[in-house]
Amino acid sequence: MIRFVYQGKPIIGMAGGIGSGKSHIARIFGELGCLVINADDQVDQAYRDPAILEQLRQWWGQQALQADGSVDRQFVASRIFNDQQDKQKLEGLLHPYVARLRQQAMQQAADDSRVLAYVWDIPLLFETGLNQQCDAVIFVDTPVEIRRRRVAESRGWNEQELTRRENMQLPLDRKQKLSEYILTNTDDESVGRQVRQLFFHILASKAGRLEK
Repeated sequence: MIRFVYQGKPIIGMAGGIGSGKSHIARIFGELGCLVINADDQVDQAYRDPAILEQLRQWWGQQALQADGSVDRQFVASRIFNDQQDKQKLEGLLHPYVARLRQQAMQQAADDSRVLAYVWDIPLLFETGLNQQCDAVIFVDTPVEIRRRRVAESRGWNEQELTRRENMQLPLDRKQKLSEYILTNTDDESVGRQVRQLFFHILASKAGRLEK
């Protein structure tokens, strides 16, 4: 159901478990004419901002930064995964910054006829309430054994670490229930076909809403 349609273009949110392939699917949407807004990339940008780095240093000392002055992500992760107050404090610093970047990116693409929709690749889409700003939320359903293999290869996580991280988020069955659409991600050919069919459906829904 199309609800918002920012500047005539629908907002599509991505949801799913860690290692489910959300970013890969978002890139397929990008090939179809969507502007993909990746929250991880925007957090990377935030962590290069001298004001952000200085705030981290004031909170947690020089150990929050590496020798070259960049953020020590491993240290920051250890803080926020073990202290809820630190987690909330960091989110209060980063989320408004990332929101500004997201809004700027959408504004810059608003008049670009080549951009047909916006895709939000945001790991904590539901936890931050940003799903409520989306016209459609897609849940990427990927078997846990595939996700375990992916995070082991790409992040060096074992099964226990994947479970620990996911336990800090909204349960997957709840995310799936709250999503409008489900894509099954087991192989590239199948998921590419699903993305194309779903995208055309979302665009048709947008067109129908605007005609009313």
